[in-house]
Amino acid sequence: MKPLAVSTVAQAVHGRLNAAAEALSPESVVTGVQVDSRRIAAGDLFVATEGERVDGHDYAKAALEAGALAVLAQRDIAGIPCVLVPDSLAALGSLASWYRRDVLTATIIGVTGSSGKTTTKDLIAQTLEGRVVAAHGSFNTEFGVPLTVLQANPDTEYLVLEMGMRGLGHIRYLADLADPDIAVVLNVGTAHAGMLDDVSDIARAKGELVEGLRSDSVAILNADDPQVAAMVERTAARVLWFGEGPTNDVCALGVQLDSLGRAAFDLAVRGHEPHPVQLSMHGEHFVASALAAAAVAFECGMPVARIAERMSTAESRSPWRMEVRQTDTGVTVINDAYNANPESMRAALKTLRSMDVPGRTWAVLGEMRELGELAVAEHDAIGRLAVRLDISRLVCIGPATKVMHLAASNEGSWGEESIWVPDVDAAIELLDEQLQPGDAVLVKASRAVGLEAVAAHLLHESEALA
Repeated sequence: MKPLAVSTVAQAVHGRLNAAAEALSPESVVTGVQVDSRRIAAGDLFVATEGERVDGHDYAKAALEAGALAVLAQRDIAGIPCVLVPDSLAALGSLASWYRRDVLTATIIGVTGSSGKTTTKDLIAQTLEGRVVAAHGSFNTEFGVPLTVLQANPDTEYLVLEMGMRGLGHIRYLADLADPDIAVVLNVGTAHAGMLDDVSDIARAKGELVEGLRSDSVAILNADDPQVAAMVERTAARVLWFGEGPTNDVCALGVQLDSLGRAAFDLAVRGHEPHPVQLSMHGEHFVASALAAAAVAFECGMPVARIAERMSTAESRSPWRMEVRQTDTGVTVINDAYNANPESMRAALKTLRSMDVPGRTWAVLGEMRELGELAVAEHDAIGRLAVRLDISRLVCIGPATKVMHLAASNEGSWGEESIWVPDVDAAIELLDEQLQPGDAVLVKASRAVGLEAVAAHLLHESEALA
């Protein structure tokens, strides 16, 4: 972050300084912004927000003691330098918006979609050459996006932002804040269906990213997703298409999977010679992420051969997303426990099925949350899919997955091919008793279910996020 005087921060957010802030030395500058008082570094501006359970103002003193220079606050805190505003979160967004327009010269890249956002963001960041700043993990909210913008410096060449949503208007807010030069829409699925009326509303929400693009911007759209393809009518920007078919601007030719489900293909960009790519990520569904990243890199001026070369060395930087590890007893663990929706669950099951392992395949699955009225039907469908894919053992964890277990039984599983257990501890006990060398275990559920504990147990590791 470019160092900023506290008075400059106040002007950018239309706030006012309290007496303690006015008394700061002119040489005192803000060098970072943080919303978590436990992560404060010297020179940070601490953003004190009022949450349902925690009021950040209560931690202002601790933040100052940890090295914070000042606090962005909604009320005056005696003895602590404060920039006073009506709404701290809104002011954080205003600060990031001002910083993007008045300080940064970087090419801004925004990424959204129902699934694959984080992997695509990671691939873009690793494929581009130059000074790149990208969101950490799934830093895609009204907190994460402005904080990522403020991490960039005036010499940053590319800023890659992931944009999530909890309802209509959320992505529009983030897009207005960041004003992207390049916008990527990956797909429209049923993730967060419980927050909106139907999938068409999800498409409306995701499409907010391209609606506000300038005419000199670029919208990179997935031609294989009808809901995304329809967004061409909602943007004034130039459109670049990616997808499976050779008629797209960017496509993958001759996709093949190795014994661990990693895709190899020839990257083809219209008007250029194809070049081979070997992905390190496990699952054919990551080909779409790679194509989207390749389209971004091509728009940023990189030769196709160099894109293919750098993409082949890229890795998944965010934890618990199709991480494949082997235990000391010879069991392959596929940890995809960070989150789950019907689309990503299907992709993970297909990847498990594609792996060439000597033993049995195990799908250890928990609830997919935020599906609303679709929850029963989608859990039913996953149970049936596991049987159709001939997964050896299905372990359904928690009350919400009883329908998944019943669906598997109705589809034709017999004996203990599908089993329901009440909680994570019961699943761990079952796996300890029955796993054998050569088996492969997929662990997947929505984040709140906590299935990372299963993978951590099998690998004898801590389950804490990196």
